[in-house]
Amino acid sequence: MAAAEAAARKRRPKGHFAAAAGRAKRPRGGGRQLEAGMRGILITCNMNERKCVGEAYSLLGEYGDQLYGPEQFSDQEERLSGSEREEDEDDVEAALKKEVGQIRASTEQKLRRFQSVESGANNVVFIRTQGIEPENLVHHILKDMHATKKKKTRVILRMLPISGTCKAFMEDMKKYAETFFEPWFKAPNKGTFQIVYKARNNSHMSREEVIKELAGIVGSLNTENKVDLNNPQYTVVVEIIKNVCCLSVVRDYVLFRKYNLQEVVKNNKDDTQKTPSSLAEEQNSKAVKPETEEEEKSSEEKKENENQGETEAEPKGNDVLTV
Repeated sequence: MAAAEAAARKRRPKGHFAAAAGRAKRPRGGGRQLEAGMRGILITCNMNERKCVGEAYSLLGEYGDQLYGPEQFSDQEERLSGSEREEDEDDVEAALKKEVGQIRASTEQKLRRFQSVESGANNVVFIRTQGIEPENLVHHILKDMHATKKKKTRVILRMLPISGTCKAFMEDMKKYAETFFEPWFKAPNKGTFQIVYKARNNSHMSREEVIKELAGIVGSLNTENKVDLNNPQYTVVVEIIKNVCCLSVVRDYVLFRKYNLQEVVKNNKDDTQKTPSSLAEEQNSKAVKPETEEEEKSSEEKKENENQGETEAEPKGNDVLTV
């Protein structure tokens, strides 16, 4: 009996232990986590993260092909899988090392255009992007959905482009922002702006301090940069998750309903008669109310807030920059 069990163990297929170890250590998001230095798209969803990732891949793939052409895949993975048959079956240690090396090489040489990574927060998905401009892609998606009023997702709520990330500590953020803001705000470039802030699973950052410091940096790049809560040209989005700060500068934030895919396709009364300016004025008239109040009108967003399970550094008042 003991001899039969020993023989069975010896006959286990190549890579068995490596595969088991990989499954045990691999977190959600394909083995990667959101970290400083990444670019991508931050997506909030209504509880079902797995379905959200599927919807995101479908939507991003559709519009990504429109803007950048079909994604080109490498055949490196196929060559690697074929070479496995040439391994020496008797040398288990060499086979294990070779398999680990092949996995690393495959990951390095086949970077996908869109790849889900672990965000670090419930009901939040982060799609890392490769070789594209996140802000241009997301703006293109929202512009098309706003024009056609065609609903294309069920569980995705907001879709925010993340053009840069850094460590969520004040000194790191200030140093990073000085360079990050230059394309939009450094002279001779200028524009009106507002800042919106959200923190998840982070309690050491002060909302007021972050907004004050970032607004000061924008002002120092060009004294003609002015705050405008009615109809700003740019909205600076600050999303903090654990110890990572995600930054972006987006256009048409008010027109596209805070980049909410469920809201942007709705045909509210008189919506067809409204211009971006009139939408902004309507938004500004609610400035004394919390930002989340409008979102709470959506039952889907209610579920997100009720099930978030996160520590959020949100104020009792409006979370946009006021001066």
